Amino acid sequence: MNLLKVLVINPGSTSTKVALYEEEREIVKTEIAHDIEALKKYKSIIEQFDLRLNAINYWIEQNNIKLKEISAIVVRGGLIKPVQSGTYLVNDIMLEDLRKGVGGEHASNLGGLIGRAIGDKYNIPVYTLDPVAVDEMEDVARISGLPELPRKSQSHALNIKACVHRYARENGIKEEKLNLVVAHMGGGISVAAITGGKIVDVNNANQMGPFSPERTGSLPSMKAVDLCYSGKYSFDEMKKKVVGMGGMVAHLGTNDAREVERRIQNGDKKAKLVFEAMAYQIAKEIGRMAAVLKGDVKSIILTGGLAYSKRLIEIIIDMTSFIAPITLYPGGDEMEALRDGALRVLRNIEKPKIYN
Repeated sequence: MNLLKVLVINPGSTSTKVALYEEEREIVKTEIAHDIEALKKYKSIIEQFDLRLNAINYWIEQNNIKLKEISAIVVRGGLIKPVQSGTYLVNDIMLEDLRKGVGGEHASNLGGLIGRAIGDKYNIPVYTLDPVAVDEMEDVARISGLPELPRKSQSHALNIKACVHRYARENGIKEEKLNLVVAHMGGGISVAAITGGKIVDVNNANQMGPFSPERTGSLPSMKAVDLCYSGKYSFDEMKKKVVGMGGMVAHLGTNDAREVERRIQNGDKKAKLVFEAMAYQIAKEIGRMAAVLKGDVKSIILTGGLAYSKRLIEIIIDMTSFIAPITLYPGGDEMEALRDGALRVLRNIEKPKIYN
């Protein structure tokens, strides 16, 4: 019996993570760093295609990877049209939407394009799963106070769904019978209500919910309008303040939670207050999502890089453990989550979905 081999490609803003797995066993994994000055020469993300493809092909050659033996390629999902969660075949329609950037421009848009460039040459199927564009929200959750500004689902769906798969597997419960609240806590924070295997509500990690190490989360709307029209900031500068330079960065000048905790240990009262405020807001968002599930919550799952922080976790547990038991899945390996999605399809546990 031939073992299944999966090639994983995950483009980020300044690097591309690549890995080869034989079944669940990691054969080789690398983060290819791209020269920042070289990247600046490109006017758009899509123009980086050749640079990144060449770097990956060189890595394949250096590691003596025989592409003819690869069972599937799986890539990080780009900003495509809203989709249901699951594993998708990267088809021509998806490729066109990635090129056009129908959901916006992001390095992850290159994943499908690079994957197909390699896969087509060797007749290897290419998949993606649970992109940021996953949208399973109920209609009632989409309504905001302005009809021009409906709430949109954008979240850390890949890790959120990976946690749901893991919890169901470890507890012997079918996903469609689970009600969970999952809080992914990293550079951005997504808190999702899960029922019937679907993300039925979630804060938009770029615009709403708790502030995070580098994002503002929800803001006082009138004050935000005043700031936009104050003349102090351009349109691009305001966008950067909201995503990238908001949250802990704005208050403390760093997005590194470990640095903030060191400051707290050294008696920095402002750092302590800001850090506790972030935990407080995460706990409040968990309570909101528990209300979506009418209090019927099997477990609250805390995941992402911030879930390694004992101080943060203790505050959240203190505020939310009355709702449901807490499950900790610190970190969140996107590469393994992508691998597992491809393996579920290859093992006929899950049928690939068709993007249209």
